[in-house]
Amino acid sequence: MKKPILFVIDDDQQVLRAVVRDLRSVYGKDYRIMSTGSANDALHSLAELKNKSETIALFLADQRMPDMLGVDFLKQAKEIFPEARRILLTAYSDTEAAIRAINDVQLDYYLMKPWDPPEEKLFPILNDQLEEWQSNHKPEFQGIRIVGYQWSPRSHDVKDFLSGNLIPYQWLDIESSDRANELVVSNGISVKNLPAVFFEDGTFLVNPDLREVGERTGMRSKASKPMYDVTIIGAGPSGLAASVYGGSEGLNTVLVEKRAPGGQAGTSSRIENYLGFPNGLSGSELSRRAITQAARFGVEFLSPQEVVDIDIKDDYKIITLHDGTTMNSRSIIITTGVDYRTLDAVDVERFTGAGVYYGAATTEAHACRDKDVYVVGGGNSAGQSAMYLSHYACQVYIVIRKNDLSSSMSQYLIDQIKATPNIAIIPETVVTRTYGDGNLDAIDLRNVVTGETKKVEASALFIFIGARPVTDWIKLNIIKDEKGFLETGRELLKYESFRKTWKLAREPFLLETCCPGVFAAGDVRSGAMNRVASAVGEGAMAIKFVHEYLAEN
Repeated sequence: MKKPILFVIDDDQQVLRAVVRDLRSVYGKDYRIMSTGSANDALHSLAELKNKSETIALFLADQRMPDMLGVDFLKQAKEIFPEARRILLTAYSDTEAAIRAINDVQLDYYLMKPWDPPEEKLFPILNDQLEEWQSNHKPEFQGIRIVGYQWSPRSHDVKDFLSGNLIPYQWLDIESSDRANELVVSNGISVKNLPAVFFEDGTFLVNPDLREVGERTGMRSKASKPMYDVTIIGAGPSGLAASVYGGSEGLNTVLVEKRAPGGQAGTSSRIENYLGFPNGLSGSELSRRAITQAARFGVEFLSPQEVVDIDIKDDYKIITLHDGTTMNSRSIIITTGVDYRTLDAVDVERFTGAGVYYGAATTEAHACRDKDVYVVGGGNSAGQSAMYLSHYACQVYIVIRKNDLSSSMSQYLIDQIKATPNIAIIPETVVTRTYGDGNLDAIDLRNVVTGETKKVEASALFIFIGARPVTDWIKLNIIKDEKGFLETGRELLKYESFRKTWKLAREPFLLETCCPGVFAAGDVRSGAMNRVASAVGEGAMAIKFVHEYLAEN
């Protein structure tokens, strides 16, 4: 935690040195002492300190300075650090101005010069002022701050990106936070250009690209080596497991992720059926542990970075990234998983990121406090999100097309939902329309049996429907099933096109696609079980087959 600051301004260098010496001798253990001989320089420093989330406990300013009167300085300083105590250093002839300043700038005290001995005439005064400040002080958040609009899709994207990558931040809503407005005004930022992301060093980005945010928070998006033994595309549970096993078994391994580790599982507030965690753990905690473990084994993690194409030349895999750069790899494991299907409802795209969210329950839960929210979907992700939202929302409604949850959700979740008084199930129902002025405020619910439609108030709509494989980016001639999932192993033998392209004497390995050395694991693979544990198992298994493939090439 940074120490709060005592800020001294006096153009008389002899007086300034004496004050700073006295303050350090008594308060140096608990406070940082800053000083300057120029009021203008001090004001310039204050804006920078504000951006860094520094705290000023007290200003000690001389009244008679050549570039600005002390009273005028304190008046401007109050706008930037309103909670700081303000003390004016005056000569006897300035007493009247100091008294006026008590009303004009809410001056807390004025000190007559000289104040020798300080033990009698300076320190007791400062002690009283600092005790008063400490009694009302709430420490500033130390870390990244995001200033934006609650119902802005761009603001949501930045929040979701940082939370998905396990980077703590403070959210400041420009419409309700005085602190947000202070940062915007002091830095001359136009509100139409929000969101703005402020970093601990005082710098900031306005309406940033997520890659810019990633680079500023220490992420890497550039490959460092000319060749890798295995490239894993997608950092869901399967990709994370593959990276841990690849790194631990000595393979030169790189993991590429376009948004955040964990995939859909990473957004789960609580996974309670994962082996070895009887009390459950969050998806973000599972991701954090796995990334740390992979890094320990020397795995290179590129994020945010997206693979847009794969080409094969002489058994080497050439991977093209979103920024146009390429990577070379001897083998590939595709673990891009699945994404939620888009809700088929009128005007839903208008409110995506502004009340309508695909996943993201943990990111936006605080904005749902004491409000009615709806969750669409009957799988475990929907159930886990409903449970998490129930701690914030007034009422959570789960909308499902079927008549109950038994066919799609684990029994432990069904039991928890039944036992939670502010969660209700709306069966045999679909969302057909969304309403709002800038952000969502109502939806239409249609009963699929009776055809009856009713409009209800809704502050947020969280969508967890379907399992659309993330395979559209693959231009390589890889065989997929009718839903777009990647076919692997012996299942490939049923395709006539397979025999035209597969020229090896052996059959494909269990998790190998129709392109030798290109494997698929986890939910992106046709026939996968869609459970975290099975995805982790397939990721580990894929490394075994990578070893076998590399041994023959």
